[in-house]
Parts: sequence; C-alpha cells; structure tokens
Amino acid sequence: MEPQRGIWHKTTLESTTLQQKTVHRTTFSGNKRSLDDTTSSEQQPSTSKRAVQFQRASLIGKELPGLTASTITTVDASSIARASEYSQRRAAPATPTSTVDRSLLLSFPRYALPHALVNNLNALGIKEIYPWQKQCLLGPGILDGTRNLVYTAPTGGGKSLVADLLMLKRVLEDRGAKALLVLPYVALVQEKVRWLRNVVQGIKRQQPPEDTSEKEQSSLWQKRPGEDDIRVVGFFGGGKVRATWSDFDIGANTLINAAIDNCTISQLRAVVLDELHMLDDDHRGYLMELIATKLLSLDHDVQIIGMSATLQNIDLLSRWLHSHVYSTSYRPVPIDEYLVHEGKIYPASSTSGLLKAASQLISEPNTSQLQNHPVRVIQPSLHKEFQNDLVLNAVVALATETAKAGYGALVFYGCESDARLLSRALRDTCHLDPTIFERRLDLLADLRSLSTGLDPTLGETIMSGVAFHHAGLTTEERDLIANAYDSGVLKVLTATCSLAAGINLPARRVILHNARMGRDLVGPSMLRQMRGRAGRKGKDEVGETYLCCRKADLKEVIELMLAELPQISSGLTTDKHRIQRALLEIIAIRLANSRDTIHEYITRTLLNQSTAPDIVEVHVESSLQDLAKMGFIRFDESDLYVATPLGKAVVASSLEPEDGAFIHREMLRALRAFVMDGEMHVLYMFTPVQQDFSVTINWQVFRSEMDGLDDSGLRALTFLGLKPTRVNQMAQGGNMKEITLQEKETARIYRRFYLALQLRDLCNEMPIHMVSRKYDTPRGAVQTLSQTCQGFAAGMVKFCEQMGWGAMAAVLEHFTDRLSAGAKSDLLALAKITFVKSRTARVFYENGFKTVAAIANADPKELVPVLIQAQPSKVRLKSKDETKYEEKLLAKATVIADSANRLWRTHMIPAYCSIAANACTEMEMMLQVYEE
Repeated sequence: MEPQRGIWHKTTLESTTLQQKTVHRTTFSGNKRSLDDTTSSEQQPSTSKRAVQFQRASLIGKELPGLTASTITTVDASSIARASEYSQRRAAPATPTSTVDRSLLLSFPRYALPHALVNNLNALGIKEIYPWQKQCLLGPGILDGTRNLVYTAPTGGGKSLVADLLMLKRVLEDRGAKALLVLPYVALVQEKVRWLRNVVQGIKRQQPPEDTSEKEQSSLWQKRPGEDDIRVVGFFGGGKVRATWSDFDIGANTLINAAIDNCTISQLRAVVLDELHMLDDDHRGYLMELIATKLLSLDHDVQIIGMSATLQNIDLLSRWLHSHVYSTSYRPVPIDEYLVHEGKIYPASSTSGLLKAASQLISEPNTSQLQNHPVRVIQPSLHKEFQNDLVLNAVVALATETAKAGYGALVFYGCESDARLLSRALRDTCHLDPTIFERRLDLLADLRSLSTGLDPTLGETIMSGVAFHHAGLTTEERDLIANAYDSGVLKVLTATCSLAAGINLPARRVILHNARMGRDLVGPSMLRQMRGRAGRKGKDEVGETYLCCRKADLKEVIELMLAELPQISSGLTTDKHRIQRALLEIIAIRLANSRDTIHEYITRTLLNQSTAPDIVEVHVESSLQDLAKMGFIRFDESDLYVATPLGKAVVASSLEPEDGAFIHREMLRALRAFVMDGEMHVLYMFTPVQQDFSVTINWQVFRSEMDGLDDSGLRALTFLGLKPTRVNQMAQGGNMKEITLQEKETARIYRRFYLALQLRDLCNEMPIHMVSRKYDTPRGAVQTLSQTCQGFAAGMVKFCEQMGWGAMAAVLEHFTDRLSAGAKSDLLALAKITFVKSRTARVFYENGFKTVAAIANADPKELVPVLIQAQPSKVRLKSKDETKYEEKLLAKATVIADSANRLWRTHMIPAYCSIAANACTEMEMMLQVYEE
C-alpha cells in the first residue's frame, strides 16, 4: 500500500529515481513535461543540432571529455524525507485557506488595504496570506501604526509581505507620508525596488476634497504629472544632490540625519529594518542601531518594523524598540535535511540521533555498526577527477540528479571549478527541450552583448544548464544569470555565501560543498540562511539540503548544525569604536548637545540594553574625549557640545570619524599643493577610503604604471608622499610594514593610489574587463570601484563645501561627470544615453554619431554595426548564432535610439520655448515701435 504523504513521505526526486520510467524536464517556470525513455530516434532532436555552438577560438578542438556522475542508490527508502525542524507540518497538517478563514484574504475589511493595492498583489500572485501573517498583522497596535513590531520567520516563510503591507499602509494614510526600507546589500535594494514598483503601479494618493478645490483655485501652475503617484526610489548612498525627502517615498542613515537637521523628519511614518540579525555587524549593521536610536529619541510617531529569519534573543530587541513580538517557524514548503559523509547520506531529522551518529563515525570507522544507518549511498566514481575527493563526487552526483529530474540546485562554495565539472556531467543535451535550448542560446547572446563580453567559463557551462554567481561578476552578468536560473533556463547554480544573504533565489535542492569560507567555518546564521534557500513555493512540494563534509570536519560540522543562533548585541563598542560616529552624528544634527541629552540618547541604544551601565559610561566618556582631540567637537560658551566645521563635514559626507580624519589630512595636503595640470590627483581624492583596506596590490603592475606616468602624475605621486624607490623594492619582493600608525597610513595611501590608477583607466574609456585583466582584479570589483567612487566623490564635494573650501569643491565637482560617464570630456553628452558609456561612446563618436541628435535621428539598424564594433572580440560564432546575436544588438540599438530621443526632446523643448519667448518679445517691441 502506498504510504501516507506528509511527515513520512518520499520526495519527488526520490520517486523519480525509484520509478525510472519518466524524466521531468522543465520547459519554463512552473510547467513540466514528461519524456519517455523509449522515445524513438526519429522523435528526438538531432544530436548535431544540440552541440554547443559558442566556442572560444583558442579552445576549438580542445574540448574536455564529458563526465558521468556517480549513481545514488537507496538503502532505506522508508526513512527518507522525514520532516525537519523547519517544517510546521507536524503542528499544522493542513494550512487553512481563505475558503475556511476569510481573514486570510487581503481584501478583509480589518486590514483596510486599498482595492488598487489588493488588485496589484493579486496580479502578482498574492491572493491571500498565511495564518501566521494574519496573527502578526492583527497584533496590538500594528495595523494602526501605534506600536513597533519585531518578528522572525524562516527564509521563504513570507516575512517580507508583512513589512510591505504595513509600510504601504503608512504611506497611503497621509499624502505627505514617507517610509524608509533599510537593507544591507545593494543587490537586495535593487531587487526590492523592482518589486515595490510593481506593487504600487497605478496607485494614487487620495487628496482630501476640501484641499483639492482650494489648491486648484490658488495655484497658478499646472499640477506636475505623477504628483499623486507613489514613488519608489533606491538610495545607495552619496549622490550629487543633497539628500532630502522631496524625491523619496520608499527608499538610511544619511537621509535620517538630513531630515532631522532640516526639521522634515515628521514626514517619516514607517522604517523597516530588514536582516535585523546583522545589528552587531560593525561593517554596516551597526547603522541600523543608529537609525532606530535616533528615531526612538524623537518625540515623533514613526512605526519601526524589524524582521529577520535568524533572531535568537528577540526579547532583548523587543525591550529596546518597545515593540510587539511575533515568532514563527512556519514554512509553506518543508525542508528535509541531510548530512553527506564519506559518500553516505544520513537524515538530519533527529538532532540527538545525528549527534550519536557523528560520535560513532569518529570513534568507529566501520559505519556498518552504526545505529543511524545511511538512507542512500553515493557510489564511487571511475573518473580521476573524483576518485580522491568524495565530497566533490557527492556534490556532482546530487546536483546532476536534481538537474536531470527537471529541478534547480544551488551549490554553495563551489563556484567556477564546480561549475566546469558539473557542466561536463550534464553535457548531453540531445533530450533537452527545444525551448530551453533556444533560451540558453539567448542567454549566451545576452552575455556576449555586454560591454565585458562573454566570460570563458560561462561560455563553457551555460549550454549544459550550469553557471556560477559571485561578486567577481559584474552586476549585469549576475542579473542575467539569476533571472535565467529563476526561470528554469539554468538548472544548477554554484555560488558563494553572498547569494544566500543577497538576492532571493530558492532551489529544490541546496548543496553545501563544505561548511567553510576559506579556512573558517561559517556561522550558524549564515548556515541557516543557505539551508533556507531550499524549496520553491508553488513549484516544489518539498525542499532538500545536503551538507557535504570531509571526515576531518565531521565533529565541527555536526556542532555547527546543532549550534544555537548567536545572541544579538550592540555593534557600537567593537574595536572600530562605532560609538564615536553615533555621538558625533547626534551632536552635528543637534539631537543632543549636553551631558544630560547625550545620556538620554545613550539610554535608548541597544548598547544600554545589553551592556553594564559603568562600561557604557566609560565608552561614552573616552569617545567624547577622542572626538574633541580629533577636532570634531568642542564646548561653546554655554558649556554645550558643538560640532566643528570638520565634524559637520564628516557627518555630511557619511564618513567614519577615523576615515574623516584621514581625508582631512589628505585634503590639507592637497590645499598646499594640488596638481591641476593632470587628473591623477583629482582621481586620488575620489578613490573611496572604505575600499583601500581590502585591495591587494600587484606591485609589478604598480611599478609599470608608475613608470608610464607623465610629469603631472609623478608630481601628484610625490606630493602624496609616495616614493618610486619603495615601489621598486616592493616589486622585487619587499615587505610593506604596517605596525605603527604612520606605517599603516602610508600603506593606505599606496593602496588608494593603486585604486586611483584603475579609476584613471576607467575615466579614459578603458573597458571594465580590460582594467580587470590589467590589474589582475575581478571584473565585479572593478565595477564596484567605478560605482562607489561616484557616491564617494559627491561626499568629497559636500566635505569641501562644509569646510568652506569652495574652490576645491568646484574643482572636484567639475570632474564627477567623467566618473559616471567613464569617458573623456568630449563624450559626456553621449554618455547620458542608455548603454552608451566608456568605449561604446567613443566608437559611436568615431563613426560619426557625435551628438545625441545624431543618434536620435538614426535608424536602430544603422547602430548595430557600431555596437558590433564596440564589443570585445572573444568568441567565434556560427551563422545561426550570429543572427541571434545581431537580434540582441538590434534590441539594444532600439533602446539606445529611444533613450537618445528622450534626451533630445528634454533638451530641445526648453530651447524651443526660449526661442519662442524671445521671438514674442521681439514682436512686442516691433509693435511698440510701429505704434509710436
């Protein structure tokens, strides 16, 4: 008799393996078809048509042989897929639906959501909420915004929807209301902006009737189009304009400071702090504590909503934020967890049994005597690539099994090396659905049409349905790969741990190649983030995680799997002394200026809730003294703390006090001797100080670039205190000492100048991939430098303005356009066109398209040859691929032409209006003369 499904159930993957009758292939997201193993050769696509057609010229005839993944045999089918701690099936066998509970509908009257918002969410596939979401929303004071909320739910449990609904309610309640969504990663911000724009599309703010007529009667100007729309703006820090609320409806610390300083903070109605478990991260998470503490210190009604998938001491956060608390372990898709060791797969459903199994595996190598027997066994491989690495063999076998069953797999910590091996194991595409095959060709064409060209490894792996995802790729590459995986075009994605904490890409099966980042084990929070990516709602009835570990790591891995989540604490008193920034900010924005008001502020911090009062007092006192010594604060005649111009400049430019002191010393040096006849000194000032600690200098490259500097570049190098003899010593194997403070600062200047050399090449139209190759730096790191320097440059301009250095600010601001354009001054107008940056702009210019109007008036087909000329020559294409590639470029050319047309109209309409106004004035003068 067929066993009952539920807690004791076989996964679909296991059923597929046992039946061996049909294989499910995903043609597109959510739609599967069956291919009979006995399909005749006449029905199958020709093998010759399924060969990978994109090849590097250097690799033609050198293709590595394919691999066969090891088979996985079942030992005990009855014990497979027992529900894990993530599943709530044990407590709730059947999740109630809106047919049973009407309050699960978004249109339920008590939620008071506008019909347009409900309709938009329905169109996006959200027609009802989970019972836990209902209970959370109906908590005391949550819907009306009178009480803060802290809640935790597993990854994939739907926690973001609760915050979205509350945030949108606050914005729609008041015409001038603002809401702020704080996220730790740029990728998350980009993903959330896209989602929220879809959610609020077409929704209008309701204006009170009594105000409408009055405004229409008193206003002399036509209402701006879109004034009643809800604008969703991503704010990544920096910017050429002053940070104000005027351009933001839903967007962190800089905005809060500016709003408090100009007394517009009353417009803020809701702040959402996502990934709240990162509070004690002294790199970026501590900023959430600064934001929340400032809001708690104000006499202003703003709802603070904090959420995370991995919160342990949630009660502490509740006391700090004076909030309602809700916690759930519900997941709509249960997760089955396994430990893979020495080619054997053990269920992790029982933590006590798992611990016993680990102890036995360590003390008794003869696993046949274990009480916890494996449920499946991965057979040894005959390939030399896997014979000496059982973990790698297991990873390839599990990922291949998943892909061949038609599902998606995420492999953490493998990246490019694992992607190559997996692509060789999945190379057979003769049974591949034609639609998927064509879409993989499209993906290759999309990647090749980027300015960086096609990565060689991706060119080898994508036709097998495999890709990798890490920070070394550019943003455009990562987006294309993530979208292809999410839509089912790619079946296996190897990734670093940043994917687990970054964008939302769930998988049927999550495989951890090991539990280490480099030499160190990952933390319990990160492990739970990665395991929580398993299971796609609406696509999978179960998710699976496999943690593959080596024999030497077994005990530590078991302890990691059983470890409790770390306790959240304040990040203000780490070695980096973040409390200094907290105190400087509140003094600079006049939130506190005396001992009493500073003490009151400190009592509202998480630090005060988690640390003894005497220790807090010591930190506060020493930090105030340090800020005074660095010249950031002083006492006025009333014995009140006042921020000096330097202190205000540091806060305005969003710098850490230590970085601000370093920048001030560099600026003073520049004021004494600034090299104006070249670009190296300006670019050095624009190089972000936050990145110089992580850069690794290739001293041979540094020496080569130094030898090629012109006189102005050499003078800039000398004025900065850098010595060519020192660079030569380092290129010959010398060692850069960083023991004393002076040595550390000198090393920092060398690293910053090395980054400035990269910026110089980018501003002189060298493509990102060429800069990457030249400086032996990942493409993603070069692109990040290019993007962050723009915000940092804006911060430097603000710094100079606050210090009263108007001339220096003007010099720096004049160069900022070149940073964003990645081109010389003669191309700045063209670089405003979408997709036309850096070398692409130069190629357009050299082909006669020297103005925006020239591109706007051109047929998109005329632009295709120019785009082909602008692409890096990396790949040899066959005729069919060339046609597809040109189709992609034609679509890109159409976007370019449309963008040029918009820019042209924007510039020409004011010009025509000005001409018309002048003509009218001249006509009036002529009439007056005639009348006279």
